[in-house]
Amino acid sequence: MISIRIALLGAVAALPLAACATMQSEAPATATATAEIASPSSSAHDRLFAVFAASDEAELANNPLNALFRGDMRYADHLGNYYTKAYNDTERANAQKALAALKAIDRSSLNETDQIAYDVFAYDQNEALKNLTPEIIALNDVRPINHFTGFHTFYPTFASGQGAAPFKTVEDYENNLKRHKEYVALTDRSIAKMREGMASGVVETKLTIRNVIEQLDTQLAQPLEQSPYWGPVTQFPDSFSDAEKTRLTAEYRDVIENQIYPANRRMRDFLKTTYLPAARDSIGLSQMKGGAALYKQMIEQTTTLPLSPDYLHNLGLSEVSRIKKEMEQVKAEVGFDGTLSEFFDYIRTDPKFKPKSREDLTQRYYAIGKAVDKQIPQYFAHTPKTRLEIRPYEEFREKFEAGGSYQSGTPDGSRPGVFYFNAYDLPSRTTPGETTLYLHEGAPGHHFQISLAQENTALPSFMRFGGNTAYVEGWGLYAETLGYPMGFYKDPYQHFGTLDDEMLRAMRLVVDTGIHAKGWTREQAIDYMLANSGMGRTDATAEVERYIAMPSQALAYKVGALKIQELRDKAKSALGAKFDIREFHDQVLNTGALPLPVLEAKIDRWIASKG
Repeated sequence: MISIRIALLGAVAALPLAACATMQSEAPATATATAEIASPSSSAHDRLFAVFAASDEAELANNPLNALFRGDMRYADHLGNYYTKAYNDTERANAQKALAALKAIDRSSLNETDQIAYDVFAYDQNEALKNLTPEIIALNDVRPINHFTGFHTFYPTFASGQGAAPFKTVEDYENNLKRHKEYVALTDRSIAKMREGMASGVVETKLTIRNVIEQLDTQLAQPLEQSPYWGPVTQFPDSFSDAEKTRLTAEYRDVIENQIYPANRRMRDFLKTTYLPAARDSIGLSQMKGGAALYKQMIEQTTTLPLSPDYLHNLGLSEVSRIKKEMEQVKAEVGFDGTLSEFFDYIRTDPKFKPKSREDLTQRYYAIGKAVDKQIPQYFAHTPKTRLEIRPYEEFREKFEAGGSYQSGTPDGSRPGVFYFNAYDLPSRTTPGETTLYLHEGAPGHHFQISLAQENTALPSFMRFGGNTAYVEGWGLYAETLGYPMGFYKDPYQHFGTLDDEMLRAMRLVVDTGIHAKGWTREQAIDYMLANSGMGRTDATAEVERYIAMPSQALAYKVGALKIQELRDKAKSALGAKFDIREFHDQVLNTGALPLPVLEAKIDRWIASKG
């Protein structure tokens, strides 16, 4: 279930408000890769890419949403056969077939770029198989829903006309109706899977289920014509005939009223009356049957490294201590007479650090985007063709979201990338962390990393559209540090803001492992975050409940960023005057999201070639 889980986490859209300035590439991002591919080993290259293409086709056929997010409409009338034995069997067979075909190719006959692709592909298929063992499936498939993952969080916006699904033709509208019916089937299938989990003793936490119930209550309270599902009916293209509009309006009303709402009501009622009493009081994965082994596997999957919970916990404690010392220095610089905890309170509560309104917060992010655009050419030789838009989360879901996120656009530019920010509970929001959030989620963070990979047609599809959390989130956190040379942190409060954001990633190492390996309580985790950062209670609570729902995901940020910074320092030390930050960034970004060991080997070869 890796593919759909990734898609669900990153695919939610919102109402478009405005767009940042479009940044065009100075040169094709594919130039280097294309040159390397034209090598004497073209036969081996062709065979390798044939393996990739066959695997990709099989992946898209079994995961229709992944195709749709790329702009491939061949399977647009389906959501997918998730939470079934047939789905898992097909995924397993596809991975096994792909690995067998890969082993028939002599890796040594490939050029360097193709060898990287070979290694990443082998890694991805082996990771897929690890997650498709009967033991792991028995722990994952019976927990299909929480307040971060599950179709109920993703589907409303997806089907609203403001998400990834297109609504330009009558066929698009009819495809959406077909997907609605599959959504109902997936909802009922999820209920059946949770009943299996109740029987086997593998259940979600009460905390996450209460949040899901609240989410569903919010959705069900919306009048039909104010729900996201009704959105397409309010924006028929002018090319539609009156007869088509009348027919589609009636069909949409029928399926929403008589299928979608009842399905959500069935799920809500099942969770409230049947599942919640059986759910776990504990929040840690290691306190769930089979959870300790699952957490170990999830750490390796997330970080791409064989790291133990104890190692990560201690690394986090060390980073928290280091960052805290830097915070003390900033506090002294501004002449604040009080403890660091009091300085946190000052920034959390003083009106000058609060956005004045939802519109004020929006305009602040627009201004940050324009300022960043001016600095980009000094650090990047290639920039995405895909536009980046800035939007707040919709109000129906903002309460349960983190401070910000990114949704990728399409490779052809028909759908822009989107940086989302959270305008919920404005009194709890503070302005010093805005720049780092934008650098991480927008430019040059996730927007650059994801868009440049997608636009690079010289790469195989799995490298253009795939990825791993340590690289993706590591790059996002590394992108935040570019605010130092760009000059955004000269203001001491902005400096403190980025330290506060870095502290968040360090605390994640401590708190995630604390919850899932050391028996920490929700309150213990929230208190730790409040004591060591400038976070408000609303944000701290949302973060902790995210870690509870998504074990190990939060570990990737610091692990990945530290590795990228380590590689940059190594290159700078080895190359001296030959080191070019723009060229280093090209090396990190021009082959997609690599497992960290593969990235390190690539940078080592680049250093050797420059020496």
